[in-house]
Amino acid sequence: MVRARDLTRGVVRPITFAYSARVADDRVVTDVEDLATARALITTLRDELTKAQRENASLRHQLDVLCQRLFGKKSERVDPRQLQLALEQLANEPGPVTEPIEMDSGDTPVREHERRRSTGRRPLPAHLPRRRVEIDVPDADRRCRCGHVKTRMGKSIAEKLEYEPASFVVIETVRAKYACPHCHEGVVEAPAPPQAVEKALAGEGLLAHVVVSKYLDHLPLHRLTGIFARHGVALSRSTLCDWVAEVAMALAPIGEQLRREITAATYLQTDDTPVTVLDERGGSYKGRLWTYLDPLGQQVVFDATPTHERDGPETVLAAFQGALQADAYSGYDGLYRTGRILEIGCWAHARRRFVEALMSDAQAALMVARIQQLYQVEHAGADLDPQARGALRRDQSVPVLAQIDAVRQDLARTVLPKSPLGDAVRYLTNQWTALQRFVDDGRLAIDNNRAENQLRVVAVGRKNWLFAGSFEGARRAALLYSLVQSCKLIDIPPFDYLKDVLLRVVTHPQRLIGQLTPKGWASTFRREAAA
Repeated sequence: MVRARDLTRGVVRPITFAYSARVADDRVVTDVEDLATARALITTLRDELTKAQRENASLRHQLDVLCQRLFGKKSERVDPRQLQLALEQLANEPGPVTEPIEMDSGDTPVREHERRRSTGRRPLPAHLPRRRVEIDVPDADRRCRCGHVKTRMGKSIAEKLEYEPASFVVIETVRAKYACPHCHEGVVEAPAPPQAVEKALAGEGLLAHVVVSKYLDHLPLHRLTGIFARHGVALSRSTLCDWVAEVAMALAPIGEQLRREITAATYLQTDDTPVTVLDERGGSYKGRLWTYLDPLGQQVVFDATPTHERDGPETVLAAFQGALQADAYSGYDGLYRTGRILEIGCWAHARRRFVEALMSDAQAALMVARIQQLYQVEHAGADLDPQARGALRRDQSVPVLAQIDAVRQDLARTVLPKSPLGDAVRYLTNQWTALQRFVDDGRLAIDNNRAENQLRVVAVGRKNWLFAGSFEGARRAALLYSLVQSCKLIDIPPFDYLKDVLLRVVTHPQRLIGQLTPKGWASTFRREAAA
C-alpha cells in the first residue's frame, strides 16, 4: 500500500499497486501484498537487472569494437589524450593511481627520422633512361641589334618525368636446319632454348609480369585480360590461370628449398589468416594461409591448409628447433610440449585486448600505459646490436614487467571474468611466462607484428580476387607469395628475380638449388642479371 497525492483534486488518497513482473523461469508474479514476497521479488528483479546490464554492456562493447573495425582507423595507436583522460578518471575513483605514467602515442617501435627542411623538387632517379630534346634559338634572334652575331654562352636544362605504357614484343626464335644435299638424310636442327613452361606462348618476362601483377599488385586475372586487350592482345583468363599453375610447378623446387632454410633457423614468427576456397563438390569453405617469417635471415614462407587445425603448423615445423613467436592459438601447444620449441609471446596481441577494453572500462588505461612503456624501451633500442638491446631490456624493461604484473594481479581480483577487461587480464595471465621471454634474448622482437605484416598482402589481395578457385590454387598462391615477399624483404625487384630464375631453373643443378632462392639469387646472380 502506497500513498500518493492526486494532483487533479488536491487530496491524498490510498492507492494500491498490483505488481506484475516476469522472472527468469517465465512465471508471472502479480498482486504482491506481503512484505516478504515483495522483498523476494525485489531481489529477483535486481539480479535480473544486473544480469541484463552486464549483457547490455557486453553487447555494447562488441558493437563498439565492430564499428571501430568497420568505420574507424585500423591502427591500434591510442591517442595520448584519451589515455590521459582515462587515467585522470581513475585518479578520481577509490584507490587512485599515485605513480606518474609516462605517455606514448605509438605502439610499434620505429626509427626516428630526422626532419630536413625541404629545398625544392627532388631530383629524378639517375638510373632512368633519358632522351634529350634540343631547342635552339631561332636564327633571327641570334643577331644583336648592334649587328654582331651572338655567341652561345650556356644552356638551361629542365627535366620532366614521362610515362610510356608497357608494350608487348614478339620474339622470333629462328632455328637453323641442315641436311645432306646428296642423300637427303641426317637432318639436324639447332636445339631449342630451354623454357620453364614448355610450349608456352608467353616468354619469361610476361610470365613474371602476370605473377607480380596478381600476387603483389593484387590484380585479378580477369582484369589483366582487359589490360592486355587494350594493347590488342587477346588472352583468356583460363590461359593466364594455366600459366600461373605452370610457373608454380616450375618454381616448386625453389619453394621446397626455401622451406628447408626457414625451418633450419633458430627463431621464427608465425601467424595465419582465413581464405575462402571453392569446393570442387560445390559451395566453399574457409581455408587458411599461414606465414612463417625468419626475421634474422630475412626470408618468409607461406603455407596453405584446408582447415585451422594444428596439423598445418605441426607439418611445417616438424624439423624446427628454436624460438617460435605467435599468438595464443592452442594449435601450437603440442609443439611447445615437445621441448624443442620455445614459446615467445606477442605483446601486440596482449595490448590489443586492453585497447578494446578501454572503450568500456577506464581501468584498462593503466595497463595500456604500462605496455607502452615497454614499447618506448624498444624504440630506444631499435638501432642497437642484440647484446646491447638485451642489456637495455634487462635494465629498463624488467622493472616495467614487474609493474605490469602488479597491475595484472590487482585487476584479476576485481574485474568481472567475462567482461572485456576480464578477458584481457585472462589472456595476459595465461601468456605471462611466454610474454616475459623476449627480455632474455636481444635478437627476439617484442611482438610478431612483422609476421602479421606479411599477411597484409593476402588481406589486400583477398578484397580483389575474393577466393581461391581450389585448394591447389591456394597452395600455388602460398608458394608464389613466399617468393615475391622474400624478394621484398631483401629489396630486390620481384619481376627481375622471377624473369631471371624462370630462365635458369630448368638447367640449374638440383644440388645448387639454394642459389635460386631470393636470398641466394641476390648474392649469386643479381649483378649478372642486371648486366
